[in-house]
Amino acid sequence: MGKHEHAHIEASGASLANAAQDALEKAGEAWTDMRAQIFDTVAAIGKPASAYEIADIVSQKRGKRVAPNSVYRILDLFVANNLVRRVESANAFVANSHPGCLHDCIFLICDSCGNAVHVDNDKLSDGVRAAAAATGFAAERPVIEVRGKCAECQ
Repeated sequence: MGKHEHAHIEASGASLANAAQDALEKAGEAWTDMRAQIFDTVAAIGKPASAYEIADIVSQKRGKRVAPNSVYRILDLFVANNLVRRVESANAFVANSHPGCLHDCIFLICDSCGNAVHVDNDKLSDGVRAAAAATGFAAERPVIEVRGKCAECQ
């Protein structure tokens, strides 16, 4: 991902949904009603959620069952287009608050409350990439997760 020279605009609510829609459409994908509902649900939860949790919430909103495998397919599309981040250790997903900005994933995950904070630190992720390169490994998508307790749970 490398260095970047820009200010982050942390979006939320309707502006986040609009930013996500714009990013997905620029990638040549359609912003369907189902995709919008799944994105809105992920964003509203505010902490990492499983595809099953998301499917349950969307099913309740739609008044009919939404299969988790359908949710997984949409989440995979969102991850590929930087709209949603996957918290690997929890097999859960969280909305990216700045979908137009590409960075390696660095998460601080609270084991008590389940909240995850996404941190952008190019110096740290560049160090991980350099360590991988030094062994001849080509890092495509570094994901760094730090587990512990957030300030509120300490």
